[in-house]
Amino acid sequence: MTSVMEWAEAFVEANNNDPELEAHGRYYTCTYLLDMEDHTFLVWMVGGQVAELAVDTGPLDIPYQFLVRASADTWRHFGVPEPEPMYHGIFAATFQRDMTLEGDVLVLMQNLRCFVRQIELLRTTGVPV
Repeated sequence: MTSVMEWAEAFVEANNNDPELEAHGRYYTCTYLLDMEDHTFLVWMVGGQVAELAVDTGPLDIPYQFLVRASADTWRHFGVPEPEPMYHGIFAATFQRDMTLEGDVLVLMQNLRCFVRQIELLRTTGVPV
């Protein structure tokens, strides 16, 4: 198992070198939180690139627009090359598992394709929980 910081670096690298995000992410600018139960990750996106990824920030340290929260077990199911049914996407996990979408969901929907691509990249980077 890699350390949380090693995973964070791999996630940033995978995102910032992804051809699909490069092609579609010109206006993908927002800040969101991934709550994986054991750790939280605040992702600041600017023009389709991860400008910053903060690990385990306090609840008021850096503002974010939306968050995606799920148990560590649910995230572990996402972070495999071929996820099982109901772990293959955020909406399936929201309806059938314990995932929740909170905050300004409009911002999530405006950036949905790029955000979904980032979640798909967990299939290559794994998850740190």
